Amino acid sequence: MSGAAERGGLRYPWAEPPAFGEAIEVAPGVLWARLPLPMALDHVNCFALDDGDGWTLVDPGIDTPKCRAALQALIDGPMAGKPVTRVLVTHYHPDHIGLAGWLQSRGAELWTTRTSWLFARMLTLDAQPVPVAETLTYWKRAGMDPDLHARRALERPFNFADCVHPLPLGFRRIKEGDRLHVGGREWIVRIGEGHAPDHATLWSLDDDLVIGGDQLLPSISANLGVYATEPMADPVADWMESCRRFQPLAEARHLVLPGHKLPFTGLPLRLRQMIENHEGALSRLRALLAEGPRPASACFPALFKRPIGEPEYGLALVEAVAHLNHLLHLGQVRRTLGEDDTWLWSLA
Repeated sequence: MSGAAERGGLRYPWAEPPAFGEAIEVAPGVLWARLPLPMALDHVNCFALDDGDGWTLVDPGIDTPKCRAALQALIDGPMAGKPVTRVLVTHYHPDHIGLAGWLQSRGAELWTTRTSWLFARMLTLDAQPVPVAETLTYWKRAGMDPDLHARRALERPFNFADCVHPLPLGFRRIKEGDRLHVGGREWIVRIGEGHAPDHATLWSLDDDLVIGGDQLLPSISANLGVYATEPMADPVADWMESCRRFQPLAEARHLVLPGHKLPFTGLPLRLRQMIENHEGALSRLRALLAEGPRPASACFPALFKRPIGEPEYGLALVEAVAHLNHLLHLGQVRRTLGEDDTWLWSLA
C-alpha cells in the first residue's frame, strides 16, 4: 500500500488513485482502475476481478471515446489482454453501465439487478430531442428559474442513448442474498436503495472486501433525486433505511471499493456519517421553512451550504425535492400550488 492517509476518521490505504489506463492491485486478483467522466466528478472507479480464464469487470464507465480508450488501455495493459467474460453492474446510472453493452458485443455476459437492466434498457430506447411535457411541468412546480426553464425547454435534454452503448437482449439477474463466485471469492449480494433502485453491493465472505458502488462512498454524498418519472418518491427514506440495514453487517476491517473517490476502511463510521448528513440537512430545511413558504429551488442554501451554479442546478433541484418529499411523507411539511403553478412548501 502506498501513501496511506486518514481523513474524517476514515483510513485510505492508497492516498493517490491510478492513472487512467493503469491499475493498482488492492487484493490478490483484484485491480482498481479509474475511467474518465466528462463532468465535475471526473472519474468512476472500475474494478477487475481475475476469474482465471477471464475477467469480471465491475462498472465499466460511460460510453465516450475517452472512456472507451482508457478501458481498452486497461484491458490491453494491466489485464494482459485476457478477455472480459462478465460485466457486473452495481446500478443503472450511465457512468456505471455505459460500456456494458460494448463489452457484451465482445462476448461478455452482463450481471446486474433486474431493475437496473430494465431502467437502462428503457432509457436507451427513449431518446428525446427536447424535454417532454411532464418534465417541464415538474421543473416549473419545483420552482426552476424561469429564464433557465425557458432555455432548457428548447435544448436537447440528457439522454441515456447519448452516453450508454446499446444494451442487447439478455442479462443475468442478481438479487438480495445471492451468493456469487467472482475473482476466486464467494460474495453475498446486499441491495441498497435511495441513490438508485435495487443498487447492488457485494460483500466478500473470504476476506475484507466490499464492492460499494455509489451506495458506499467515502467523502462525497450520493445524489438522492426525485424526477418526473416518480414525483412522489421518497429516496431519502430509502437511503437512510439502507444505511441502517447495512450497519449490523459493517465492520472496521472492511475495505470498501467505492464507485468514486478512494478505497477506504471505517465503514461503520461512514454509515453513521451518511445518516447524520441527511438528518442535519432535514433539520436545516425545517428551520428555513419556519421562516415562511418557499419553492424547492429556494431551499438550496439550507441543504447545500454553498452556491449552486447552472451545471449542478438540475441535481440540486431534484435533491431538494427529495428532502421536501421526505418531510411531506412524515407529515412535517405541507405544499400548496401557487398561482404561478409552483409548489410552495411550509411547515405543517
